[in-house]
Formats: sequence, structure tokens, C-alpha cells
Amino acid sequence: MATTRLMPLHSGKGRTVAEALGRVMDYVKNPEKTNGGDLVTAHQCNPSIANQEFLFSKRQYAVITGRERKENDVIAYHLRQSFKPGEITPERANKIGYDLAMSLTKGKHAFIVCTHVDKHHIHSHIVFNSTALDCTRKFRNFWRSSFAIRKISDMLCLENGLSVIAEPKPSRGSYGTWLGEGKPPTVRGQLEGLIDTTLGQGCKDFDSFLAAMKAVGAEVKRGKHLAFKIPNGKRFIRCDSLGDNYTETAIMERISSKRIVAPKAKTAIKSKPSLLIDIQAKMQQIHSPGFERWAKIFNLKEMVKTVMYLQENNLTDLGELEKACDAAAQRFNDLADRSKAASARMKDIAELERHIGTYSKTREIYMQYRKLTGRKQAKFYEQHSNEIMACQAAKRYFNSLGLKKLPSMQSLKQEYAKLQAENKKRYPEYKQAKEKMIELLTAKNNREREKS
Repeated sequence: MATTRLMPLHSGKGRTVAEALGRVMDYVKNPEKTNGGDLVTAHQCNPSIANQEFLFSKRQYAVITGRERKENDVIAYHLRQSFKPGEITPERANKIGYDLAMSLTKGKHAFIVCTHVDKHHIHSHIVFNSTALDCTRKFRNFWRSSFAIRKISDMLCLENGLSVIAEPKPSRGSYGTWLGEGKPPTVRGQLEGLIDTTLGQGCKDFDSFLAAMKAVGAEVKRGKHLAFKIPNGKRFIRCDSLGDNYTETAIMERISSKRIVAPKAKTAIKSKPSLLIDIQAKMQQIHSPGFERWAKIFNLKEMVKTVMYLQENNLTDLGELEKACDAAAQRFNDLADRSKAASARMKDIAELERHIGTYSKTREIYMQYRKLTGRKQAKFYEQHSNEIMACQAAKRYFNSLGLKKLPSMQSLKQEYAKLQAENKKRYPEYKQAKEKMIELLTAKNNREREKS
């Protein structure tokens, strides 16, 4: 999944073009954000002096065309491409950003691609010169350019096995705002979700509630104020700081059903866990403190999601979880085998129909050929060689199947239509089984890695 945003850059009031270019280049090339500059690539310019090269091309443009720069002229374009946390490596993100810029500019404009790893989501900044390399024209932003860029970005993501956003919501806000309800919950939100889920399982009294919280990995601190630390959390969070429905008194009232709390519209309880990141292995490849910080936070959040998921599905026992994984895998494999068998038969039917069609069209010519002899046969073959060879090929195919009598085209079409309808009807069940299997295997993997 990648979000993209194209921003035309102007020099602005009180700044020269050189100052404006220098400012944006300093920001995107920041060594602390780009792993010491390792995540910076460029096309037709030197990254260390890209702003100066951009400026020189603009001066050449003025000399060649005789046109003077206006105050509202676009001096460069800044494109930002953000990726879903945990789905991509910085190096791969930089390569996709480079391909996106190359596709957009068709290689006719110099550009620089800088991938930042200082946030929880990996993102790339692409800055390309509005002036073309030949200094005779400029890049003109076109109507619905953002839509076109998103299409290019989605295509590159799909080619690289990444997810895409089906219905993006336009926004001028931050990445988290853009994601809306899809953004990751805060640590406080995760604790609220954990409390809600535990209470929803029908605790008999306050002590059983505390025991259930401990069972899912939360640490409990009782004193003047009740506080919890979520699994792998850094610090305890006081319950009275979460809101009126999460104080110690409110929790007791919720257990005794004296207080009824409606479920929140935005809750992380239904979130599906993602695989935890092997931080040590990734750090050997990336060597980025920023990525390490982000990965630890990501793993913390995904582990909380995993705990909630296991609670929801009554799979906190490892043995039951393994049984559920085996059953889900078996169900998925059974449906997959049935679909593959149907697809294979449909392929055979289509091939058989093709040969029957060919045979029916060429049979008369082949029969005439067989009745002739000598020079007449040779001359006839020369005139109808394609038809004769096609008929012979069809006969060899029928013999390979051991067919002594050809089935009717109508019966084959009916069988094909029936198999096609069954596969189409089976697909939602197959898709659901696949998603369930992946959810369970992900949760099992996360729990085993957390235990190790």
C-alpha cells in the first residue's frame, strides 16, 4: 500500500530560487532520515549538488528560450510516497520511488529520491526539476495528475507484491490523518481495547479480571491508583487517565453490570495481526537506528493485536491454537484442490473442444487426401497441407486420450459451464478460508516468536 502526493514548489516570498531549492534538498537528503545518505539515489544529477544543477538548468533555459522566470513559476515538484508499515524494506521503497519518478518524467527531467526511515512508516521524497534536461521546456502539471501518479504507483506496488489502497481518501493532512480509521491505535487505545475485550469475556469479579489481564501478558500495578502495562509496553498507564469508563470503580461497575459501555466505533479489537519483524536480521541489512525504533513499536502494537485476536477466538491455549491452524489449513487445501481440479478439467475441455472444432472443419479435406494416390495426392497435399496436418494433429490428440467416439460439443459446453459456475460459487468460501488460515498462522507465529 502506498499513498502519493504531488506538491509544486515555488520560491516563495523573500526567497531566491537557490534558497528554495537548497531548503527542500537539505530536508529530503537529511542523513539522520536516510540512513546516513545510503537511501539517496538520483537520475542525471549529483545528489550532493542537485540543487545547484537544477538552478544551472534554469539559467540555461532562460538563455535558450529567452523567457524570464515569473514569481509564480514552479521551480520543482515534490512527490511523497508512503508505504504501509512492515510491508517493505527501505531499499525496495527507494527503488519503487525511482521507478515512479522515471515513469512520470520519462527520464527527461533530473530527479532525486530520498527514502526516510525515521517514522513508523517508510516513505520516500522525490524531487524532480521542472526544467527538462535539454533546457528547452518545462514539466507542466496536468489535470488529475495525482490520479495518474496514483495509478502508476499502484501498478508498481502490485508488480512488487505489495498491497494497494482500493478507495483512497484525498487529504491534505498527515499520513495518519490520511489513513483515517485505518491508522494504528495509540498505546492508550490498545490498553482500552485490551480491557474491553477482557471484560467482554464475562469476568466474575475484580480478581478474576486482573487474573485475565495477566494471562494475556499485561502487567498489573495496584496501589493508590490501578495501572496496567500492555505486553511489551515501556511504562505503566493509570486507568483513571483513560477516561471515566476505565477507572477502578468503573471497571467494578462494568463487571457487576451496573455500568454498560457501548462499543467504540473506532476500536482495534477487530484488527488482524501482522507478522512480527525479525529486528536483529533486518538491522544486519539496514543499520538504521530509526528503523530499529519503528520496528520495536510496530512489533509491540502487532503483539497486542495478536493477544486480542486470540482472546476473541478463544485460542489463548497454544494447543487449541495449533489445532485451529491445522483445521484451517486443511479446509483451505481441500477447497484449493477442488478448485484446481475443476480448473484443470475446464482446461482439458477447452483443448478438446478446440481439436474437435479443427477436426470437423478439416475432416472432409483429409478424407479426400486419403482417397488420392501418387502425384495427385502430392499435388493435393501441397494445396491443402495446413488443413491435412491440422486434422492429423487432432486425430493424434484423440488417440492420446483413448477416445473411440468423440463427445458432443453440447455436452462439453454444459460440463464446462457447470464447472465454471461451481468454481465461481466456491471462490468466496475459498477466499474466506485463505484469510482465516493466514490470520491463525500469523497469530501462531507471533506467539511462538514472543515465547522464544
